[in-house]
Amino acid sequence: MRLRRLEETTMQREQCHIAIWGKGFLVLGVVILTASMAFAGSRKLSRELENAKADSTVDVIVQYKQVPTEAHYQRMKGKGGLEKARLHGIKAAAFSLPASALKDLDADPDVAFVSPDRPVGSTASTTDFYDTAVNAAYGWGLGYDGTGIGVAVIDSGINTAGMKDLNKFASNTKRVVYSQSFVPGDSSTSDPYGHGTHVAGIVAGNGWNSAGSSNTITFQGIAPNANLINLRVLNQYGLGTDSSVIAAIQQAISLKSTYNIKVINLSLGRPAYESYTQDPLCQAVESAWKAGIVVVVAAGNMGRDNSFNNGGYGTINVPGNDPYVITVGAMKPMGTGDRADDLIATYSSKGPTLVDHVAKPDLVAPGNLAISVLPSSNATLFSSLTSIPTQYYTSGGSSAASTQYFKLSGTSMASPVVSGAAALMLQKNSSLTPDQVKARLMKTAYKTFPRYSSWTDPLTGITYTDQYDLFTVGAGYVDIQAALSNTDLAPATAGSALSPTVTKDASGNIVLVGGSSVIWGGSVVWGNSVVWGNSVIWGSNVAGQSVLWGNSVVWGNSLLSGYTVLWGNSVVWGAQQNAAESLAIALNGEN
Repeated sequence: MRLRRLEETTMQREQCHIAIWGKGFLVLGVVILTASMAFAGSRKLSRELENAKADSTVDVIVQYKQVPTEAHYQRMKGKGGLEKARLHGIKAAAFSLPASALKDLDADPDVAFVSPDRPVGSTASTTDFYDTAVNAAYGWGLGYDGTGIGVAVIDSGINTAGMKDLNKFASNTKRVVYSQSFVPGDSSTSDPYGHGTHVAGIVAGNGWNSAGSSNTITFQGIAPNANLINLRVLNQYGLGTDSSVIAAIQQAISLKSTYNIKVINLSLGRPAYESYTQDPLCQAVESAWKAGIVVVVAAGNMGRDNSFNNGGYGTINVPGNDPYVITVGAMKPMGTGDRADDLIATYSSKGPTLVDHVAKPDLVAPGNLAISVLPSSNATLFSSLTSIPTQYYTSGGSSAASTQYFKLSGTSMASPVVSGAAALMLQKNSSLTPDQVKARLMKTAYKTFPRYSSWTDPLTGITYTDQYDLFTVGAGYVDIQAALSNTDLAPATAGSALSPTVTKDASGNIVLVGGSSVIWGGSVVWGNSVVWGNSVIWGSNVAGQSVLWGNSVVWGNSLLSGYTVLWGNSVVWGAQQNAAESLAIALNGEN
């Protein structure tokens, strides 16, 4: 048994908006600027910028129609702009400039779109039995452990000093092969927050400090011999910005050949403010995907948010809203190695996405009360709520807190499980493209779920009920054994496994719109008939992809009614989740 079970207790929500997770969610709804200089009919300025005070200074990302030249930088300097970062991978650059200059940018024919340099946050978690739930041992038994595969962890850093769990087990040589910080004013690549090291351990921890005859449980990652590329973008509070994350993604692309980077893990996110076709962070993950790197993103921890009477639907974070990437929701292992009793974590964000109505998440994986590597007892996230006693995994242990491991909860923890799975698949077959990895994982996912499950918060007494539809569990629960055993191939071209969009047909039914990307290998990736009970995709015409469940629980008058905010004008409401509640999820999870 590896990677000890994470029992969910009093969960407090964790939101990781592009700052990775935990306290990162404290900035969920930032960058709402007060009015005074609205640009009527603007098509190039994000809505927040349209109402920026003329006498204020704003941090923005300017996307150009071509890679910006020195002439563009000089023009920005002439407007009082201060260059922050060159983001040429998405034909963009980040600037701090007077809001009065926005009107000129709106009229500039070379500018494609201007958005705030938004804050991002982490989405952490701690799990137990997450390797058994996804059948990781099958791959290990065949010799697949991630050897030779580079996984870029874009997070709050990875501690390397004394981190034997992140070294090569036999030789005790380091597997963090490259480190760089993109945190402004902080060149350290260590992890003062604790989130990045925890995520890295789920991807690739070797269990060094929990192996041996005196230990009853070994906390081993999914790809325990993969190489790690440490790209730090979050500070000691789990906070970061779009521009830092984009710069880190660009660096991962440039280092792809040097370190055989095949996977990027993004356990972070923020709310959606515009279409993924305009969002600079989405453009960045697409550039990595098109460069041949599998991008795995946490869905977010806003599934309990019912601020608009939408039952937590429509809460997928950016860049998990992008149809190229693999977006991952969180399951609860329930303290056993048997996945049959596993349930969805009520905080796991649900689709479809705002603005574009993309069907997300793509998959779910264990992400509640996950146990992984502790970078230091000084890590911001480490507390009595996240500590585990040494007697939990050592026969001669005590009630004293472990100095090697701790637990966290959230979709931040589910995402690295899938990143590790992708590393095993790519070790077996290095020719697989990102789309082929995504399609195979979705098609082979475990699809047996209950129809509903509920959890009551012991602190508030509020009961949350989830329906197991494709906007909650996607194509299903990742199954590494099934994925490694499968030989089906989706088309190799980038975009052949795009997550489909959904819409309402003339009869009011919710239908998938996606053409060949919805179906590959002769079958629907969500299964030919069931996610639960009676046919998730029903009707005789599979190509029509009609998605109406029984009595239309999501869309009708039953359990989760009132889900209309995503339709019509698709209101983007920003961030409503309470920051303290978000952090509580990361620290406490659910039981």
